[in-house]
Amino acid sequence: MKEETSNNSRRKFLKSFGISVGAAGVVSSFSLIGAAKAAAKKPAEMVNLLTQDGQLVQVDKNQLRPTVNEPLDELQKRGREGIPGKSFVMVIDLSKCRNARKCMDACQNHHQLRADQHHINVLQMQDAEHTAPYFMPKPCQHCDNPPCTKVCPVDATFKRQDGIVLIDNERCIGCRFCIAACPYSARIFQWTEPKDAEKYKDLTYNIEANVPQKKGTVSKCLFSADRLREDKLPSCVSACPNGVYYFGDQNEDAVTNGTTGETVRFSKLIEENAGYTLMEELGTKPRVYYLPPKNRAFEFNGDLLNEENLH
Repeated sequence: MKEETSNNSRRKFLKSFGISVGAAGVVSSFSLIGAAKAAAKKPAEMVNLLTQDGQLVQVDKNQLRPTVNEPLDELQKRGREGIPGKSFVMVIDLSKCRNARKCMDACQNHHQLRADQHHINVLQMQDAEHTAPYFMPKPCQHCDNPPCTKVCPVDATFKRQDGIVLIDNERCIGCRFCIAACPYSARIFQWTEPKDAEKYKDLTYNIEANVPQKKGTVSKCLFSADRLREDKLPSCVSACPNGVYYFGDQNEDAVTNGTTGETVRFSKLIEENAGYTLMEELGTKPRVYYLPPKNRAFEFNGDLLNEENLH
């Protein structure tokens, strides 16, 4: 009886602050355990806390105790941890790209993107006036020193141990700081309801595929992290008909061509073909490497604008 009376007293005390006992564990990431005991003591330093239902309460700072976060579900947990022992890299051979855009189609289908949304885009490039134009696929660079992760205020975008940078749309608040920080313009924002929203609405969110997509959040290239867990190549790599993409594990020093299936040494491929990364001077340390567009397999068939056809 004494214990029951004591519990009732605690409940009455907490209700005097406008909250219930069940809500105590969600107040600004702290618990109010022991707050009832403070009623009999001289108040110490008081702090203002906002309850889950929006009420402002004052609690003795000495009575606050850290709570243990609820465990993430399996998809969230493994999505953040990545694949142990792996260090994924991509190599893009610019001499072989003919703007087939099969990589873009496969990516859009795999990641619930509309036709106007791109995780990977194929750009028409020309380095100087007298140099030949070429096509350049541009996905997220999955930097080892990513500016995007440093500006996210809620830890929604993060880098895994296997080198991949992902976004958790269960945490994303749509502030778009990461979009502003990315020097490669590799991120998009879901301004409207995603493609086939009704079709995907009952699926469990998979952080490694970023599906279902969610309005008001950011999306980007994922290296098809869900496929990597099944020992498959990324969607874009497998879909290319022209041998543009290599993908593999830098720790094993091996990358596989998505078209031919040939596996070669990553270090040798980069060294012998003058491989490079984009904007090296920024210190972002991308994990996407490019081979220059020399001895091209296909003629450039684009519509690159120049001064002559601008008039």
